[in-house]
Amino acid sequence: MKTIITIMAFAAFQFSNAQEFQGMATYFSKTSIEEITAGLEGNNEIPQEMQKMMKERMKKMFEKTFTLTFNKNESIYTEEQQLETNDNPGDRMLSSVMGTSGKQYKNIKDKRFVANKEFFGKEFLIKDSLPNLSWKMGTETKKIGDYNCYKATAVIAISVTDVSNIKLPAPNNKKEESIVSEDNQTPKEKTITAWYCLDIPISQGPDNYWGLPGLILEINDGKTTILCTKLVLNNNEKLEIIPAKNGKSVTQKEFDEIVIKKRKEMRERGDFRPPGPRGAGSFGR
Repeated sequence: MKTIITIMAFAAFQFSNAQEFQGMATYFSKTSIEEITAGLEGNNEIPQEMQKMMKERMKKMFEKTFTLTFNKNESIYTEEQQLETNDNPGDRMLSSVMGTSGKQYKNIKDKRFVANKEFFGKEFLIKDSLPNLSWKMGTETKKIGDYNCYKATAVIAISVTDVSNIKLPAPNNKKEESIVSEDNQTPKEKTITAWYCLDIPISQGPDNYWGLPGLILEINDGKTTILCTKLVLNNNEKLEIIPAKNGKSVTQKEFDEIVIKKRKEMRERGDFRPPGPRGAGSFGR
């Protein structure tokens, strides 16, 4: 993936104290949909043209832009809202299954986060501890834009609600008619690779990633790559970093249980089937 980081410095680039570091970073997130759409291959119930359209829409849904507003101890990670509206019922249902994110606040000093999320029209405020990431520092380096970055890896648990594990139905599999099928073979852990920049000595990063001696400019977990494409440093005006307050207050575990229960209900009802003799018209029309 190619990228050019645009640097705008409103003060001297080198700061004498990390406390003064604050700014905004833009990240582009892209997820491979090959495993998600693998079940479509050889599915004669779904026309080839429809399969192609479904793949294109899934690909677009998994390409997102985020902004990280940060200082030494706090950050807010927000998704850039798409201007276009989609009246397709299948796309709206898939968006409901995936959920949408609002503000994601991290406080690395207190090791806590607050995330505002919407799931099936209901707003939740997730409050919990930041994940404990045991980073293994590497020796490899690479350039991201004008920055020298260093490699680090960590093994983390895979979230049971990770939308990248959603599977489109395999042919002739009645148990997986619903688009929210689960894969029992999904591994429990994954290795993530981070590239961080010591020139920006703060332990922030996109999403829930943190804990390295420099700002994380890239994250890759094998399926998803989150890459910084623009960086603005500013120490002239104090940036406002305030966690969201709206939504039903839950822990991460409680929110996961709500998502799992809802998806199970959908599977049992056979909701959101793909087009074909048994589910014509429910997706992509």
